[in-house]
Amino acid sequence: MTTVAPTPTPATAPAPAARPTYRVSGPRVLRAEWAKLWSLRSTWITLGLALLFVVAFGLIASAHYKSNITSGRHLDRDFADATAVNLSLFGTSFGQLALGVLGVLVTAGEYSTGMIRSTLAAVPRRLPVLWSKAGVYGVVALLVGTVGAFVAFLIGSGIVSGTPAALSLSDAGVLRSLLGAGLYLGLVAVIGTALGALLRSVAGGISVLVGALMLVPGLISLLPTSWQDNISPYLPSIAGESMFALHHDANTLTPGAGLLVFLGWTLLALAGAAYRLVRTDA
Repeated sequence: MTTVAPTPTPATAPAPAARPTYRVSGPRVLRAEWAKLWSLRSTWITLGLALLFVVAFGLIASAHYKSNITSGRHLDRDFADATAVNLSLFGTSFGQLALGVLGVLVTAGEYSTGMIRSTLAAVPRRLPVLWSKAGVYGVVALLVGTVGAFVAFLIGSGIVSGTPAALSLSDAGVLRSLLGAGLYLGLVAVIGTALGALLRSVAGGISVLVGALMLVPGLISLLPTSWQDNISPYLPSIAGESMFALHHDANTLTPGAGLLVFLGWTLLALAGAAYRLVRTDA
């Protein structure tokens, strides 16, 4: 009698585990841009410099004012009507450059390295990338600027204590001015981010930023006085300064009007960046 040995059945290989499917969502894009922002050494250095500029130059201006007062020397015209607020916020014009330049690097830097292609491949709709970059960095710059303004004022007000410029946080308009300075610096950062995405060049973005904030107001000052009075208040830097100025005259905008004008410039820069991002290849 012949017996047939049973044929062994081969073991079934385990089915590979299904890879999870990740969907592009707003929170995930925000987290990605947050991680990219803090992974750069330039972020830490530039934010530190911006904070240093705001605080250091504010304290230097306060100390210079106190020195002139105590020594009895004649005050410069710029310091004649100084207050603890505008003395402590003297460094804002220097801090805006550091924050604006970093904003340009946040977007234009990816174009210079070619990393933007990977970013847009992961987020095909493109615009969430721009909104996330501007939002993440704008909030960071807002916090850095606000902290710098408050630190400069709290120390600077102690320096000028007992002088005609002395003020405290409880005085009218002081808190609004300090918060306005932080908001201004945050919006400058957003404008820098938009210019980097619009021009796709680090050098070009920085040049336009510096020209708009610092060179154009100087050129406008060469025009006849009647023209200056009609044009100057609506320039980005002048409108921004009215957001945190403690006192206003007939030729300057109110804080609310200055905020609206500066928001208009910010939205214009973002709109240009969004149009080019959607319409042209990386």
